Amino acid sequence: MKLFSEIFGRTKPIIGMAHFPPLPGSPGYDRSKGIPGIVESVRRDVLALQEGGVDGVLFANEGDLPYLTAVGPEVPAVMAAVIGELKRDLRVPYGVDVLWDPKATLALAVATGASFVREVFTGLWAGDLGLWNTSAGETLRYRSMIGAERVKLFFNINAEFTGNLDGRSIEMVARSVAFSSRPDALCISGALTGQAVDLSDLKRVKETVGDVPVIANTGVTADTVGTILKIADAAIVGTSLKVDGRTFNPVDVRRVRQLVKRADEVRGEACT
Repeated sequence: MKLFSEIFGRTKPIIGMAHFPPLPGSPGYDRSKGIPGIVESVRRDVLALQEGGVDGVLFANEGDLPYLTAVGPEVPAVMAAVIGELKRDLRVPYGVDVLWDPKATLALAVATGASFVREVFTGLWAGDLGLWNTSAGETLRYRSMIGAERVKLFFNINAEFTGNLDGRSIEMVARSVAFSSRPDALCISGALTGQAVDLSDLKRVKETVGDVPVIANTGVTADTVGTILKIADAAIVGTSLKVDGRTFNPVDVRRVRQLVKRADEVRGEACT
């Protein structure tokens, strides 16, 4: 699609996750390693993702368990400092995601020059995070206020770790969000980080939203990427690219190459 050609220079991009370890204020933060340890960890993964051939990188504070729906200022501040330190290493477009705070995410995007963000911008949810009420109207007005209109918005419409209290089908939610909030793309997720997307959900949303790009957001592997990219317009990949396929392990460049090679086969077929 045109959007992905503009951002990544190709259709059906593979976007690799650069997971931050726990940040200051998070229960798992490693004070002994401090900020330099975070820089080292994220740089290692960014270099491995790029060496393996991903088309883009998405930075997220994945290590900040348990997650918040409104983070403190220390989170985007540290993430901005780390991404700024890594800019010299970045050779691909990048986006940001502050879990699960859309305003902090947009502020971070402006501060770092990110091309896109992924977030839960809409819906009423209940789950591990408690009761979680979003407001796309407020967030998109904040986007305008801080001058972030150039930042592309990837809407996650079925978030991990929680369930939408909206009783409508996922395709009806997708159609409604596409009409009311004008997302640049829609992300379809599994129930948990690293869990596969339901292909029937992916197909129904894709058939419903027309020209709005649809992204497979979780659980994509080298074995499934071929099937997924025949439906989805892009894939965001994290867990399966890690050593032993474990979310918080370092990125394994061999796994990245394997997945990208399979994706290239499918993308080549689409061009013939």
